[in-house]
Amino acid sequence: MGVTYKYFGAPDGATAARVPISMRPEELGGDELGHGMFTRIKPETMAAMVLTGIEGIPLHKVPPLELVVLRSDYAVVKLPMAVVDPLRGIGEESVGAAAFIWSTVPDRGGPRDAFDVYQLLHEWQDFSHRLHEAGHQPYCLVWP
Repeated sequence: MGVTYKYFGAPDGATAARVPISMRPEELGGDELGHGMFTRIKPETMAAMVLTGIEGIPLHKVPPLELVVLRSDYAVVKLPMAVVDPLRGIGEESVGAAAFIWSTVPDRGGPRDAFDVYQLLHEWQDFSHRLHEAGHQPYCLVWP
């Protein structure tokens, strides 16, 4: 089995740090996990794909993730807003172009189907809109 990633929004690092403890949004006073996304795509990969594929930022200038919590059985990292903000303003042509580019980059599992990447980017676009509307920051819960 591999590592699972749960992307979610939270108003601040303190709230994000409490998410793994309860895993119950109603205890946190919001919907931090209710509209999150499960995936096997690493946050570093997502950041690099958005910032290089959509924003044109060189890979070596992609900002690092911020570690919020590190425990023996999970971790929480904060993604830069620059990873989700650009997705709100792009159209279909940019999403399609980024999906095609990303689909040609081999990863451990080989190149991905461009349509699958296209659908993933649309999920991330929706996620970006939800974060913006809630005034939340993007976080990722990582556990084996």
